[in-house]
Amino acid sequence: MVVPLSPSIELRHLRYFAVAAEHGSFRKAGAALDVKESSISRSIRDLEDEIGVSLFIRHSGGVNLTLAGQRYLSRTRQALEQIREAGEEAAAFGRAEEGLLRIGLFSRLASGFLAGLFDSYDQRYSGVHIDFVEAPAESHAAAIRRFDLDAAFVLGRQSWADCDAIPLWSEPLFFALPRLHRLAHIAALSWRDLIDETFLVRTQGSGNEVRGFLERKFRELDISPRISTQQLARYSLFGLVASGRGILPVLESETSINLPEVVYRPLIGEVIPFSVIYSPKNDNPAVRTLLSLTRKMAHERAATR
Repeated sequence: MVVPLSPSIELRHLRYFAVAAEHGSFRKAGAALDVKESSISRSIRDLEDEIGVSLFIRHSGGVNLTLAGQRYLSRTRQALEQIREAGEEAAAFGRAEEGLLRIGLFSRLASGFLAGLFDSYDQRYSGVHIDFVEAPAESHAAAIRRFDLDAAFVLGRQSWADCDAIPLWSEPLFFALPRLHRLAHIAALSWRDLIDETFLVRTQGSGNEVRGFLERKFRELDISPRISTQQLARYSLFGLVASGRGILPVLESETSINLPEVVYRPLIGEVIPFSVIYSPKNDNPAVRTLLSLTRKMAHERAATR
């Protein structure tokens, strides 16, 4: 027997029936639920009329389940348990205790602000699974508009159609050089120091943004930079630096990558800003908690600098 899904049957009908069966009395069920006995009796009578079968045998001492009532009680308890579990799951999702986040990145998470952010988020919301996607910012923005991504961390302060943006932290720009490079003895570099260099840039991820950034900077010097594009993971580019095939622009947080044949030198006066972009129409509770934590940590970071 399956509990009927008639629109005339309300949740209270099932609850009253289950409690009455448990107590063997409409009066005791009413007392347990803080409901009048007459309301219990009337609701169960309506339930019996709706499904077309007697659920209880009434007698002076209370009520006993009929055979049909016994079958119906089993299904009713299952239905009430499923409804309870569904409510708990919905509440947990609404509090972002459970759920899914799809996050776009410009780079790896090994260190720096993003590593700290997602470590903190995992500790607070361990029930939220996070999928990370590395792609150009344009792809991230398009995915956010389609609701295929919940948010993306991107370089710069650019505006994106139908997306809101929160300015976050900034990081000094460094260059990774071979340890025996001619510029390795200089404490801090300028753009003019790099005029004759070959720059390693990925074809994937934020490679297009990095290439555009380099081209804009050297355009100010009336020079076209020599750029070598590579279809490699970002970490593999450090190996090319070590072998003397070019130099690599890196963030301050990436200088924690320790390779024997690679050194890092800052670029004078060059700071890279970052933002997080998202859709204001996204109703995923988990992204709201992430954005709140992101704002808080960015503010704390700025206050300590």
